[in-house]
Amino acid sequence: MVELGGVLGVALVALGMVLTPGPNMIYLVSRSITQGRRAGVVSLGGVAVGFLVYLLATNLGLSVVFLAVPELYVAVKLAGAAYLAYLAWNALRPGGVSVFAPEELPHDSSRKLFTMGLMTNLLNPKIAIMYLSLIPQFISLEAGNVLLQGFLLGSVQIAVALTVNLGIVLAAGAIAVFLARRPSWLRAQRYLMGTALGLLAVSVATDTSAPAASG
Repeated sequence: MVELGGVLGVALVALGMVLTPGPNMIYLVSRSITQGRRAGVVSLGGVAVGFLVYLLATNLGLSVVFLAVPELYVAVKLAGAAYLAYLAWNALRPGGVSVFAPEELPHDSSRKLFTMGLMTNLLNPKIAIMYLSLIPQFISLEAGNVLLQGFLLGSVQIAVALTVNLGIVLAAGAIAVFLARRPSWLRAQRYLMGTALGLLAVSVATDTSAPAASG
């Protein structure tokens, strides 16, 4: 059984990551604003499949590699902390550009929208770091089958990410207009997310737990 603390921890990490502008958000918002909500939803379908690929790959093999080479686990964990710190800095630094002011893009077919959503997610370093370094740290050896825990915690991340992204897709146009008229709200969002990510970076970097085995 997955511990409640692990579920809440993954949900918090997933929320902080999905609310921080990155490749997925930029692509989804761009398509939603320039080509409409339907294009954004189709693109989100590709992003969802990308999450499933990461979920399967990490839970069915990478934990074995981490157990065999614990130094690799430490390196990936530190890389995850460094990337979180980088995201925190990007959110807090002055002069940042809003993700809700994308460049004009040509209209694409549904097939291309789906494929681009999939590839954007598969090549997204935020998602790679989350599955390789962050989510495994919420798995508890004392809680039972760690493979099942990995799938359940990954499902929590996917649920949070898709719910938030769907909301962003459906409201992208309205959000863009709202933030354009209220720049102070945008700054407040950036400071809040930057602080949260910074604290997560410190937590990950100082964690001393060992990797968990699948099965």
